[in-house]
Amino acid sequence: MAAVPEVTAVDGYVHSVETAGTVDGPGVRFVVFLAGCRLTCLYCHNPDTQKLGGGRLLSSRALLQEIAEYKPYLMHTHGGVTVSGGEPLVQPAFVEAVFQGCKDLGLHTALDTSGFLGARASDALLDATDLVLLDIKSGLPGLYQRVTGVPLQPTLEFARRLEARKQPVWVRFVLVPGLTDGEDNIRAVARIVAKLTNVERVEVLPFHKMGEHKWDEMGMEYKLKATPSPTREQLEHADAIFRAEGVVTASSG
Repeated sequence: MAAVPEVTAVDGYVHSVETAGTVDGPGVRFVVFLAGCRLTCLYCHNPDTQKLGGGRLLSSRALLQEIAEYKPYLMHTHGGVTVSGGEPLVQPAFVEAVFQGCKDLGLHTALDTSGFLGARASDALLDATDLVLLDIKSGLPGLYQRVTGVPLQPTLEFARRLEARKQPVWVRFVLVPGLTDGEDNIRAVARIVAKLTNVERVEVLPFHKMGEHKWDEMGMEYKLKATPSPTREQLEHADAIFRAEGVVTASSG
């Protein structure tokens, strides 16, 4: 097993981990889902991660010890470590310590964030981040507020900061029929992306309801019960709108 780096010990609330993730960055990923989120997205598939205390309290060193056990596999598959949530920037000091340890291990790091709390990410944290997975929930400010419960502007400011740093970014946008699939909204997202010079990949992701049962179990109202997943035609239409704005998506490129 790889030696565990001597990083600053910082405690954080970890909701869960996935040791063979394939959709949260390049290669096979060790994905850490942190507890805590300021957003209240209507289509959230992990509502159980919204509360900060909804997980095990773990030190950064203990988590790195777990990660180190998988280093040979992660290296062999050209993967790495992704910290997701919840919203990881609710716990920025913990993320920074973990990522600095991952860099000492020689592992690729990815930060999966909405960008709403981007101002809480220190330069040191971003220096230890190889890739930012930036979720842009909507492009129209009013709709963004409706979907997430928070304003769009902080995400835009974070996106511009990442561009100024020349930080590699993958943008992800969830297509929700009847909610985020309006042509004006898709075009607004595409125009945000088109202005950024550091975006390496754009993913239009289909809405799904795999987390609906969690809302029921938590006694929370799930307002999208009657909302279907988008059809292939709807996804292709969204891709076409992105292309019209000069943005090639992963599925259309």
